[in-house]
Amino acid sequence: MSGDVTRYGSVIGLKTEKLDYYKQLHANAWPEVLEQISNCNIRNYSVFLKQMDDDNYYLFSYFEYTGTDIEADLARMGEDETTRKWWKETDPCQLPLSNRKEGEWWASMEEVFHYE
Repeated sequence: MSGDVTRYGSVIGLKTEKLDYYKQLHANAWPEVLEQISNCNIRNYSVFLKQMDDDNYYLFSYFEYTGTDIEADLARMGEDETTRKWWKETDPCQLPLSNRKEGEWWASMEEVFHYE
């Protein structure tokens, strides 16, 4: 693990009819999924929810990456059987943004300010 930390923010829509289920899933996150997140050098991971002026719900994700190869760590996470089962529960709740980059599910966000 390196001493460097890279911060990541991303956003995705949430289906209104899946709001309660999504919140319930995360209130009872699977321990194996949390362990895999940690094993992939992700720390301080949060997901925030907001209903916007368009009446749609959006999720904002924030995490800190402490490893040296995020692509490899995310690929390893995607190979984990329990994580894939978790995504089969969460992905149908989400509405990817139309303006996300090719290959993204959650749309990455640009960090414009940070203060420690």
